[in-house]
Amino acid sequence: MTWTTPDLCDQFPDVQVAEPVFRDFGGQARFAGPAVTVKCLNDNSRVRELAATPGEGRVIVVDGGGSLRRALLGDMIAANAVKHGWAGFLIFGCVRDVEILATLPLGVQALAAHPMKTDRRDLGEVDVPVSFAGVSVTPGDWIYADANGVLVSGMRLHEA
Repeated sequence: MTWTTPDLCDQFPDVQVAEPVFRDFGGQARFAGPAVTVKCLNDNSRVRELAATPGEGRVIVVDGGGSLRRALLGDMIAANAVKHGWAGFLIFGCVRDVEILATLPLGVQALAAHPMKTDRRDLGEVDVPVSFAGVSVTPGDWIYADANGVLVSGMRLHEA
């Protein structure tokens, strides 16, 4: 990958840029791919299910409502996502097992770390439009993330 989010912003000034609220937790600092969206609050049932399906280089975008009460991603789900070919996660919520996440070849950006797992109540929606941190993401939009920030585009901007 030769792109950076600053270079993409220079080349495509109308791209959506997320507010700088995300921290990098994954072993892959730069990642990109088409979005598969999940909307859930303190229940990662849908995230777990998606991670076990073929990722094909896509990014799981999770609108966790900005909750800082539970972790929506941990080491086991992340390892399953790697196994199934997902490029990364963008989570408007928390993660856990951060020491292990940092060793996986997976992009992970989230708000914070939290040690408590979620209660799985089989709740959440997949492939719905989500909005958080000043951006709107529709399933299939392209996500570009690196140490400089997170971009959302309705089209592919660069080779991932």
